[in-house]
Amino acid sequence: MKVLMVSSEVFPLAKTGGLADVVGALSRTLVRVGNEVALAMPAYRTIFKNGFQLEETGIPVEVSIASRRVSGMILRTWLGENLPVYLIRADPYFLRDGLYGNSQGDYPDNAERFTFFSKAALELARKTAPWNVIHCHDWQTALIPVLKKIRIHSYPEIQKSKVLLTIHNLAYQGNFPASAWSLLNLDMQYFTPRYLEFYRNINFLKGGILFSDAFTTVSKKYAIEIKTTEYGCGLDGVIRDRERDLHGILNGLDYKEWNPETDPHIKKNYGDQDLDGKKSCKKELQEIYNLPPEPSVPLIGMVSRLVDQKGLDILLEAMGDLLRLDLQFVVLGTGEERYEKLLAGLCHSHPLRLGVKIGFDNTLAHKIEAGADLFLMPSKYEPCGLNQIYSLKYGTIPIVRSTGGLDDTIEDHNPLTGTGNGFKFNTHSGHALLEAVNRATTLYSNTEAWHQLMANAMACDFSWEKSAIEYFALYLQLLKTPSHPLP
Repeated sequence: MKVLMVSSEVFPLAKTGGLADVVGALSRTLVRVGNEVALAMPAYRTIFKNGFQLEETGIPVEVSIASRRVSGMILRTWLGENLPVYLIRADPYFLRDGLYGNSQGDYPDNAERFTFFSKAALELARKTAPWNVIHCHDWQTALIPVLKKIRIHSYPEIQKSKVLLTIHNLAYQGNFPASAWSLLNLDMQYFTPRYLEFYRNINFLKGGILFSDAFTTVSKKYAIEIKTTEYGCGLDGVIRDRERDLHGILNGLDYKEWNPETDPHIKKNYGDQDLDGKKSCKKELQEIYNLPPEPSVPLIGMVSRLVDQKGLDILLEAMGDLLRLDLQFVVLGTGEERYEKLLAGLCHSHPLRLGVKIGFDNTLAHKIEAGADLFLMPSKYEPCGLNQIYSLKYGTIPIVRSTGGLDDTIEDHNPLTGTGNGFKFNTHSGHALLEAVNRATTLYSNTEAWHQLMANAMACDFSWEKSAIEYFALYLQLLKTPSHPLP
């Protein structure tokens, strides 16, 4: 199987979130199980700054952007011996400090930047063909299936290639004003509600859903949810029209990066056969957050963007009651200023119960996973979620709202049978969150039952191999199926 994986970010080259982790890990796993995979992404400034070994390929690209011809070059680096990464270099677009924006917000020319990227990726695919599958990720690449299908004569070398689109978070769609339409060099007949028009704007992701041969999202539950008005972000009707071509494939976990037995970031390594190291990790975490070093008090961790989607609204609703319980709570994250200020204020008034650090720190994130007893994820929606999977490996019991991938990966603890690997609540409310925390902290006082729950959690296996096999099966299915016709 020859797969060209196209993404706007790939770990460890450039990352803003889980998309980069998923694309990098999935690609490596597909190679490991015998496929030929290459990656394509923009050549961002961070790649040059971080000293990756780059090669000139001699492959030029030139594409139309409105009435102009815009040129770029293809560089190459490697993620391991058998995984090449093609870097599309166009410095006016990508040689910037941020991938998508800066402290003032999104770059105002993102429509042009990622139209260029999609067109350049198609040129790269054409010049390096054949490919069985072109696997695109999120709105930044969603024009690829649109352009390939509409402009057949521009890309004859890849017309037999199937295009798969993966949606990592439906809330991010690539919506741009109608004035940007000329950048696409498409006939106005495609700027209609039947195609890419969306409430008088251009919607890149809508186009990708309509024109791809199939599309996936990152958990089975989320694939069901996005067909509803509540979670469909305005595209639920489009998704329902194509639901036969929608597949939910759960993200996996890179256990080389997240494993308490080998993690270089934590105070003391440990595993399911020897948990002593977790006590040292908890003590260190309490010291970092200036909390009393009390081993018998349950410690809840949270690493999150501080936004409504992650459940900060219901967390703040419940926080007064939470801080009256016999527990400790540490938070790491950044996001909306109002949440940052509220949490900082609560930390100041409850210094023995709550520790808050605003920002992102990868090392500290690992320390929280290892040192906390419980990990809270009260998300309003969560396409997949990775932290709950990390937590399971570290014996840090997740408390989650039953949505998306959280629902797929966490089984609610059953006190009668001792089964389950965490605690779930359904209603998006502070009361429901508080009730789940109460159940968890009550069980924590029962040492034998708690150790059984930790054993259940640490025995879970969400490695990428299973997910990669599902993707491979889908690739095979696509190759046996006629291409999806023009909508």
